[in-house]
Amino acid sequence: MIITGEALIGGVAVKGTGAALRGYNPSLQQPMEPEFHAVDFEQIDQACRLADAAFDKFRALSDEQRAVFLETIGEQIMALGDVLVERVMAESGLPRPRIEGERGRTIGQLKLFANLLREGSWNDVRIDKALPERAPPRPDLRMRMIGLGPVAVFAASNFPLAFSVAGGDTASALAAGCPVVLKAHSAHPGTSELVGRAVVKAVELCGLPVGVFSLLTGSGNGIGQELVRHPAIKAVGFTGSRSGGMALMAVAAARPVPIPVYAEMSSINPVFLMPRALAARAEEIAAGFAGSLVLGVGQMCTNPGLVIGVGGPDLDRFANAAAQALAGGAACAMLSPGIAGSFQRGITHLAEHADVKTLALAPQAEGKGAPALFVTSGAAFLSQHALSEEVFGPASLLVACKDIAELHQVAESLEGQLTATLQLDDGDLDLAHALLSVLERKAGRILANGFPTGVEVCSAMVHGGPFPSTSDGRSTSVGTGAIVRFLRPVSYQNLSQALLPEVLRDNGAATWRRREGELTRG
Repeated sequence: MIITGEALIGGVAVKGTGAALRGYNPSLQQPMEPEFHAVDFEQIDQACRLADAAFDKFRALSDEQRAVFLETIGEQIMALGDVLVERVMAESGLPRPRIEGERGRTIGQLKLFANLLREGSWNDVRIDKALPERAPPRPDLRMRMIGLGPVAVFAASNFPLAFSVAGGDTASALAAGCPVVLKAHSAHPGTSELVGRAVVKAVELCGLPVGVFSLLTGSGNGIGQELVRHPAIKAVGFTGSRSGGMALMAVAAARPVPIPVYAEMSSINPVFLMPRALAARAEEIAAGFAGSLVLGVGQMCTNPGLVIGVGGPDLDRFANAAAQALAGGAACAMLSPGIAGSFQRGITHLAEHADVKTLALAPQAEGKGAPALFVTSGAAFLSQHALSEEVFGPASLLVACKDIAELHQVAESLEGQLTATLQLDDGDLDLAHALLSVLERKAGRILANGFPTGVEVCSAMVHGGPFPSTSDGRSTSVGTGAIVRFLRPVSYQNLSQALLPEVLRDNGAATWRRREGELTRG
């Protein structure tokens, strides 16, 4: 498949009329062909109107039809073969095994939601039949979930496939019966076009309305803000910076009819080193931490950017082992010049900070990122909020607390996080239990004796957390729970069987139903 540099609006490839942009190869540090152009406001309006026109027909499809559509998207992505893999590698600087694994995860997400549709629990069917003999009589009440409407999805930079054009936000919105208008990320426009064409092909093969999916090209804030302002858009899925997410939240809140924005923004993913575990295996924990920190050049939403322990010989052992593991790390290409520049500014700020000591700082290079580890005291961390700001890349800050009480203070001071990790042994259970109630308030996922990088795509996964890790801590962007973001409940009172949606009828298709408060199948 040839990359043409076009947007895809309602199944039609169109040239944007705005500013030009190109993909960029961070490994070679040079721009790539072809040239893309930003879509204009009329093209944004056309995509949104087509999505609005497609909504009722798309949401009326059977669960099986939407499941087949999601699986067809996966098949079309696989059919792109090496053309896709090589373009992603070129635009991201990421190695082939990572990209092939991410492609598998992307297709796995689509299959996960296809299976959810077939299983049926997503409908959340609730049936309370009429009780005419009751005084006063109770009406017949039945509830199900329906899609919100067209969803604006913003592709992420750090996962060019799994959080991008056909990633988790798109998969869950389509599963909910919501058309998607997607803003491609300017860091990988060629990748976006290839995957966008695979989605458009699946729309065609499944005989769906053309407005079910559109892909918009361009950089800058104007396109995204205009997209969120459009009255046809009913919700937003976003993965990116805190400033970007907050800007979209402000636009959505200022609309005549405000809409929800589900934004994954920033997280430093604290790792707590419990005393007994640290005493028993400081060097082992340090090795696992170092491997997690540099994975993907540290460009993970769940990168362990903060490590917290009680100062003393055991924490010194951890610090020395981690520093030794990281100091010789190679500088590797980061996803984009912007991300690389931000990383360099972040580590420079920490290296020059009066209350921070550098433990390891591998040689850096332009457009690249190399490991960095710093240490500060619990008191300094508590008194200076800037030390808790995310440095996106292979850098972490170790906080040496004077005692367990100060460690708890540090935990309480943290903003909302995607993850929190406990390194513990059996002798730490009482301390960990006391800390757990704090971490439940602070994070969406709590790990024991592991590291936060690596997000399993499954029903029980939560990839979300309290603000500012996300804009809405009740949501997840990974796992079957992600579909809930794009659904709303509708209750039907005293409708005849003929008028009721098929899933709510007495003889409706087999699905999970809550009848009179009792959950049953079929």
